[in-house]
Formats: sequence, C-alpha cells, structure tokens
Amino acid sequence: MRVSSRRYANMGQIRSHPPVKLIIGIITAIPDSLSVVHQRLSEQFGWVDFASDLLPFDYTNYYEAEMGKDLKRQFVSFKRLIPAEELASAKHFSNAVECEFAKGDTAPRPVNLDPGYISAAKLVLASTKDHAHRIYLQDGIYAEITLKFYRKTFQPWEWTYPDYRTPTYIDIFNHIRRIYMEQLKGSGLSPHPF
Repeated sequence: MRVSSRRYANMGQIRSHPPVKLIIGIITAIPDSLSVVHQRLSEQFGWVDFASDLLPFDYTNYYEAEMGKDLKRQFVSFKRLIPAEELASAKHFSNAVECEFAKGDTAPRPVNLDPGYISAAKLVLASTKDHAHRIYLQDGIYAEITLKFYRKTFQPWEWTYPDYRTPTYIDIFNHIRRIYMEQLKGSGLSPHPF
C-alpha cells in the first residue's frame, strides 16, 4: 500500500533529544564532607565543572529530624553531558551514595542528593514521589519540570519549590545553562530537538 506524503505532511518527525547537563543539589550539615561527596559523584559522572558557593538551606525544616540544623546547600554540574533518559539511573546512583554516607556517620542522613538536568528550555528534577505535575520515568523515578527558560531566564511554575524561585538559585541555574549552551555550540549540536 502506498501512502501519500501529502496526507501526513504535518505529522511530527521523531528526533533524538540533545544531551543535557546533569546537576546535583547537595544538602548537608557537614560542609567538610563535600570534597568526598564530589569525589564519589565524579567517579560516576565525570569532572565537576561548576560548584556554587555554600548556601544556607533554611526554606523548610523538613530535613532537620534526619540531618540536623544549620543545613547548607551546594549545586554542582558535570562536564560530561548525558542523555536525558539517564536521569532515573542518576537518581538511583545518588540514593545509593546517600546510603553509603549514612553507614559511616552518626546522623541518619548526613547528605541529601537531588539530581536533575538543565536543557536549553528547562530544569528538570528527579523524584521518588509521584504528584500531579510529575511524569513517571522508570524504576520508581519521576521527573518534574521545576523551571522553564523563558525571556532569557529561568522562571518558576506554580509548583516550584520556594528556594528554586529565589534570585540566587535562578542566577546559578542561568550560569550553568550558559556553560551548557557553550558546550553544545562547541560540539556543533543544536540545543533544540526540532
């Protein structure tokens, strides 16, 4: 049977998504442990090409019972770009690293690792929890579009966490996105799969 190409002229074409920039948010009450955390993450994901300053994590007391008070957060990104579909395995690995650190420490959870990625259009976080605005990936992991890139900056959605809405965090993510866009340009890749 012959199919007329005119009939399907408006049908979308399936294309590969460009690789994305892996980021991990690290929360800890023990900042001295960060170099060891970076080393462990680098063994899996390659070189850290950006690390933010240590930021106070005081937007919620959700983690205090497990992690203690005076929590700090740092964001890191990795030089090696990854396929977007590897986000689920990155979350499984980060959970395993959290368990490794918990075995050798007196606190039940000395470090919290939140992987996600930055693409040209958005910042996506991985989660083990389902919600109306999250999409199931695989192996118990969900994806949430936390920020959209619109009018030359990242912008929040109604569900975006309060800390991810702050100018400080937005500046960090815009900076990481600039690194990412330069990487794509240097590799001759288009940032958009369309």
